[in-house]
Amino acid sequence: MDSTRVSAASLVLTLFVACTRAQDKEDFAAMQTRGAHVMGVNQYTSAHVFEDLPDGGRVVLERADAADTADIKTIRAHMREIAAAFTAGDFAKPFAVHAQTVPGTDVLAQKRGAIRYEVRDLPRGGEVRIRTSDATAIAAIHEFLAFQRNAHHASAH
Repeated sequence: MDSTRVSAASLVLTLFVACTRAQDKEDFAAMQTRGAHVMGVNQYTSAHVFEDLPDGGRVVLERADAADTADIKTIRAHMREIAAAFTAGDFAKPFAVHAQTVPGTDVLAQKRGAIRYEVRDLPRGGEVRIRTSDATAIAAIHEFLAFQRNAHHASAH
């Protein structure tokens, strides 16, 4: 291949990567906006954790500022709402945040009787602990959490 073809191929690849990154940033910003609407708090000044555990996992949402008592209260209410909804097999809120069906939620809805969602207040927010002894449900929980970790650019712990 001559240098003109290599340069043209490099340019096309560079433009593709740049466009993909720009679209990723736009998609992330749109998700953050939807998340703020669904969760009631600014997503850029809140932190998510989506942690896989042997019997399920946990979802944590906390404010960066411990003095922000109004948003901490909002987070705690949100965590109670999603725990109740998930217990009923309702995964509309993750759909609303991500504008798509979140992987694992179909199985979680089907297996809802075998899964427990426990809410715990944290100093700067709240946690939903997800527990089950059903292997299929555990796999679905981990799939759900992995998608969330990636989409929210969040840590596992």
